[in-house]
Amino acid sequence: MSKIAIIGATGRAGSQLLEEALRRGHSVTAIARDTSKIGQRTGVVSQNVDALDSAALQAAVAGHDLVISAAHFATLPASAVIGPVKKAGVNRLLVVGGAGSLLLPDGTRVIDSPGFPAEYKAEAGAGAEFLENLRQERDLDWTFLSPSAEFVEGQRTGKFRIGKDDLLVSSEGRSWITFADFAIAMLDEVEAPKHIRQRFTVGY
Repeated sequence: MSKIAIIGATGRAGSQLLEEALRRGHSVTAIARDTSKIGQRTGVVSQNVDALDSAALQAAVAGHDLVISAAHFATLPASAVIGPVKKAGVNRLLVVGGAGSLLLPDGTRVIDSPGFPAEYKAEAGAGAEFLENLRQERDLDWTFLSPSAEFVEGQRTGKFRIGKDDLLVSSEGRSWITFADFAIAMLDEVEAPKHIRQRFTVGY
């Protein structure tokens, strides 16, 4: 079993990653500005950390087998994560990615499509930049898991498809994944790595 640090453990993706990790018997350090809503949980150590405080983040992730970052890209850029993780001596970093940098059938990115919602542009752009920073990284064993276009609350089914750089679309024409099923795909990658120094995606 692994000792996992989750940055952004109280968010919608982070909280499902926490649940999935515990379900599988891993021990988790939950990192967020305010971890009070996590409460006392067996297998969980909660740490209130401002992730932009590099020294505090470094101290919080030290001693773990791997780090999962589930923080928003617009508030926590790649350098704010990669630097402290490396200085802490942790060589494996998995990132909850975004769909904006995935490719459409014509080879263009989702974020560059005409109908892309303006309100998501800043976060999606920051996510694409985070991925490009990881692709230049030579020391960390990183993995960037992009959800489908719709990243939503819903059931944990365990039934989904895995892709690489292309946006996955269901037979009904919808591109979506629940936080719970995304968490399964991420923890599968934790336990049996198949995408070291790669981006991959998950959808129905």
